[in-house]
Amino acid sequence: MDIPSFKEDHISQIPALQLLMKMDYKYLTPDEALAARGGRSSNVLLEGIMKEHLREANKISYKGKEFYFTDTNINTAILALRDLPIQDGYIQANIAFYDLITLGKSLDQAVLGDKKGFTFQYIDWKKPENNVYHVTEEYSVLRTNRTDTYRPDVVLFINGIP
Repeated sequence: MDIPSFKEDHISQIPALQLLMKMDYKYLTPDEALAARGGRSSNVLLEGIMKEHLREANKISYKGKEFYFTDTNINTAILALRDLPIQDGYIQANIAFYDLITLGKSLDQAVLGDKKGFTFQYIDWKKPENNVYHVTEEYSVLRTNRTDTYRPDVVLFINGIP
């Protein structure tokens, strides 16, 4: 007679991962997720995925033509997410994060000889199918000012943002 497993990963984690993968989330192993963070458990963003996707997803439409944001501007947009104002407290940091992902970030860029501010969007809210979705498990994150880690069972990402 088979005895059911009561290990947490068998009764909750694996079915959750399977469901999310059926919903078109791409599964990343913990090692792949760490590599996508540049090998740093202190970094929560999947920066490689972010750069690749956000470069293609954010085009500037100007005078009937389309242009890409510069690499410098893409890096500036990612830095804005990475460097949230934690020193002002978690509520202020969450407000800043919310504003960035819902409103986007204005970035100055020269296009056709004109320097203007253009909005860089982190998430396509109008067409969710234009975003990329990932899921991973056992996502170790180094705790602030400590040497131990948090390790959520399952983490979802939209465009590399947890």
